[in-house]
Formats: sequence, structure tokens, C-alpha cells
Amino acid sequence: MTKKLLTEYFELCPDGNCVLDVLTEGEKKSFQEGAVFLVGVCQRAGVKNGNGRIYRKDTLQREVENYQKLVKERRALGELDHPDDSVINLKNTSHLITKMWWNGDDVMCKLEVLSTPSGLVLKELIKSGVKLGISSRGLGSVKNQNGQTIVEDDFKLIGFDMVSDPSTPGAFVGPEKTISSSPELADFLSKVSESKTITEGTRNDKFNSALDDILKS
Repeated sequence: MTKKLLTEYFELCPDGNCVLDVLTEGEKKSFQEGAVFLVGVCQRAGVKNGNGRIYRKDTLQREVENYQKLVKERRALGELDHPDDSVINLKNTSHLITKMWWNGDDVMCKLEVLSTPSGLVLKELIKSGVKLGISSRGLGSVKNQNGQTIVEDDFKLIGFDMVSDPSTPGAFVGPEKTISSSPELADFLSKVSESKTITEGTRNDKFNSALDDILKS
């Protein structure tokens, strides 16, 4: 069966901010010096997600265990918005997953926002109160079973990206406010908001184009 790129979206919690009791002493010091950490559910086993797919827990457990090696080696990088391929592009990375653990059927993760160009955009979005989500990216095939779409055992986890996708159930909607500190960012967010009325592919193109404009400025 042909593998395809599978992406799943989850809203970060609580309110996109990392609670201090999950930070190490070193991270607490970095936090006091201005570092940004986020925590939340990044995958879920055994239930239908917003894209109508179900991931079996044994499949996710295997992939999370494999991914832990990248976490320990500080190579669990993610991008700002989803690319259309299965490669983590270093020039677009915005964050690093520093911890991953299970809470029941939920896969939890803690991430550190980097001071890369994309990471600085992400920090500005967070500072401006924009509600963000995290999305897993992986390769795998699916099958229909008893009216349900099941992700097959050939699923391979690639990573987790930061996204804003209003078309997804449980939309990630930021607060309505004027952003005076960064006109480029305000225009970027306006373009993302306007894109809700167009197709998925076109919306992603506009999002990426606006992001590129900020990074080049």
C-alpha cells in the first residue's frame, strides 16, 4: 500500500504556555532570562482525530520510543508551518522538542523555541497572544476497517511542527488585538486570517509566502 504524508493537529495547552513544574532547573533559569517553552498534547492514540484517522497505541508507542533518541540527542527539531515533504529543513526550524512522555493515551511534549529566523517569528507570535497548535508529521498508509480510517503499522514519525490551521476542527484562533510592535507580523497574521476562505493548498502557499517576506525583511 502506498505511503503518504500524514499530518495531525493539536492545540497546545494550557494557553500555549509551559507550566513551570515541567521545567528543569536549567530551563527555569533560561525562562527567567527570556527563553520560551511550550507544552501540550502532540499526538493521541485510539481515538478519531480531526482528520478522521485513528492511530493504534502500539504503533504510536513504537514511534515515540524511536523518536526519544532524537530528543535525547537534541536533534528533535521542528519547523514553523508544515512543508510538503518528509524532510526536516534546518533553515526553517523554529523549535526543539526537549521532552516527550505519555499521559494515558495522550503523547505529551515540551519544546523550546529557538532563536533561529523562524523561531524569532514564533516568539513574536506567542508574545502577541496568537493561539498556536502543534502538528505531527509522518509517513504511512491507511486502511478502512469497520467504517473507520486506521493508520497502518508502517507509519513512521518524522517530527512535530508549529502550525495555525483555522480549517481544522477545534480551530486555533488568536485574540483580536492590534500588533504595533511589528507591522510585518501584523500583515503576516492578516494574510493568514484572510486565507480561511480559500483552499487548503492555496492557504498554505499564502502562509509560506508571508512567512518568507518576514524572514527576508
